[in-house]
Amino acid sequence: MSSQASPSIQATPQPSQTSVIDQNPPSGSVSAAPSIPSRSQSPPPVSIATLAQLRVGCKVWVSKDNDHRLAELLSIHTKKGEPVFYVHYQDFNKRLDEWVTAARLDLSRPVEWPRPDKPKKAPASSASKNSKNSKDTPLVRDRKNKRSRVPAKIAKAAKAARAREKENIEAGLLRDETDTYPDGLTPSTTNNATPMTSTPSEDVDAKDTDLMDLDDTLPETTDGQQPENYSREEEIEKLRTSGSMTQNAHEVARVRNFMKIQFGQHEIEPWYFSPYPIELTEVDCLYICEFCLSYFGSIKQFQRHRVKCQLQHPPGNEIYRDENVSFFEIDGRRQRTWCRNLCLLSKLFLDHKTLYYDVDPFLFYCMTRRDDLGHHLLGYFSKEKESAEQYNVACILTLPQYQRLGYGKLLIAFSYELSKKEGKLGSPEKPLSDLGLLSYRAYWSDTIIELLADEERDVKETTIDEIATTTAMTTQDVLHTLQTLNMLKYYKGQHIICLTNGVLEYREKLKKRRRRKLDAQKLQWKPPVFTPAQLRFAW
Repeated sequence: MSSQASPSIQATPQPSQTSVIDQNPPSGSVSAAPSIPSRSQSPPPVSIATLAQLRVGCKVWVSKDNDHRLAELLSIHTKKGEPVFYVHYQDFNKRLDEWVTAARLDLSRPVEWPRPDKPKKAPASSASKNSKNSKDTPLVRDRKNKRSRVPAKIAKAAKAARAREKENIEAGLLRDETDTYPDGLTPSTTNNATPMTSTPSEDVDAKDTDLMDLDDTLPETTDGQQPENYSREEEIEKLRTSGSMTQNAHEVARVRNFMKIQFGQHEIEPWYFSPYPIELTEVDCLYICEFCLSYFGSIKQFQRHRVKCQLQHPPGNEIYRDENVSFFEIDGRRQRTWCRNLCLLSKLFLDHKTLYYDVDPFLFYCMTRRDDLGHHLLGYFSKEKESAEQYNVACILTLPQYQRLGYGKLLIAFSYELSKKEGKLGSPEKPLSDLGLLSYRAYWSDTIIELLADEERDVKETTIDEIATTTAMTTQDVLHTLQTLNMLKYYKGQHIICLTNGVLEYREKLKKRRRRKLDAQKLQWKPPVFTPAQLRFAW
């Protein structure tokens, strides 16, 4: 089946991928996309070391799963009188970073020491650069002549004024308009610091980080374009070396602060740092109540709390229930403590999450499963009460013990059901995490293929806008998905949406799967309306 796309769609031919990827990227506290190392770079120093000689930045062999892996030391602490080391395994996911004891270090093998820092070259003065780059053109000579004809008294007065201004700047009394300082600092606090000036390219990069395109994880060609055909292995490799799977330079000091947590009947090993109270970081296990999400460092405290805790479901309105799951809507302004505890819990498994305490501007939609004890939390997503970019999801998480069971797609589907009720097109907030991107791409692909291959619709032609309206997805997300599936073709002077044989085969596989689905008729919800006073979130 083929159907006509909207006229505004343009597709350009994509050349094949020709970029070369280094198979052994350097490991360290800051990981980057694979690149070819410089030939002139000397190998790092290697020697045998003792336990007392180890320091942060060294790479040692560590015992892991009956094997030895090269790992970098990111932090060294003393716990209960014994040294412990936080390591990042080279060429492995950041989620596998962990604390290890000295017994797991193999010091019989050579230790790779960090390279000494290269001395920084002094930047050339702007005056010398201008003098080298400037050309003695007629216009420049004319300006020089005009400056030379300025009366001597005026020139002398201007020179004195510039001198006084310079003195005021050095004394911290006047801020130079050409200098910019970090937010919250006055010029007097930055006298000894180098002025921070921003270039246009930096400003553009700063804006682009918040508007990450969904194709950032697709393999790219040498000219920056993406190929039509790419493999799932290439996409996984791209995700493995970017996004939350790499070491963030600003988060190196924030190593994972818990070895394990107990949540309900599950013991879970966290993935990332979460800003729980520092006095709890010394405990072997953090105990979290699965109903009120309160946290304790002692099993005795946790048991006493469980006897007193009367909460059996998230503290909000139940807006959906079927035979499998329920959904609750919680206002962050009304249930601040519970929502803050939820954010602290989710930060253990989300590297990019930065919101912990300012929960007032958000609504939280929690998915639970019922039994005789109550509603057990499976996952959640948050949503801004008033989103200027029309995002329908700000943060989304399925707890690790319930992942790969279909609950992630159920959360995504529920967010789009809410968008349909609102009569809006929705999209998740960018940038997406690595697992979030894969989950959304899978959901978008399944939804669009099912829609186009549905025999009951009896529609021969459709457009991008019609698909977006039916699914509540934005036209950009629909277009990206069609391009990823290679379903956009150029035929007889127009772009068409084509169901290829591969897509039809995938459709048959979808029919055989047992997937969790929502019943839109069971959703009892109206879009909340907030007054301007309710949208003021000053503390």
